[in-house]
Amino acid sequence: QVQLVESGGGLVQPGGSLRLSCAASGSMFSRYAMHWYRQAPGKQRELVAFITNGGSTNYADSVKGRFTISRDNAKNTVYLQMNSLKPEDTAVYYCYTNPNPPSGTGYWGQGTQVTVSS
Repeated sequence: QVQLVESGGGLVQPGGSLRLSCAASGSMFSRYAMHWYRQAPGKQRELVAFITNGGSTNYADSVKGRFTISRDNAKNTVYLQMNSLKPEDTAVYYCYTNPNPPSGTGYWGQGTQVTVSS
């Protein structure tokens, strides 16, 4: 079982920046691909970015060039640096991993609220 705890959300003005963190339990973190999802009110949860255990990254088109995902295996933590934030980035952001894809159990964090508003 993996526990994920997100932090770093908050209220920011358009054009501002936030850095989200997701701390994972256990000793196998470096082996996992890690994902950030978000869910806006009335919308489906969508994949924002992921990073493989080897450090390769991938982003949703809507955030390319503005968001950066990274990981620190020594701290069992994955980050999402969000720059040039827009009101449409407002959502609850979730951390996700599946240690044994594709059929294994996936784990979600509790989410952290990001609100972009003036």
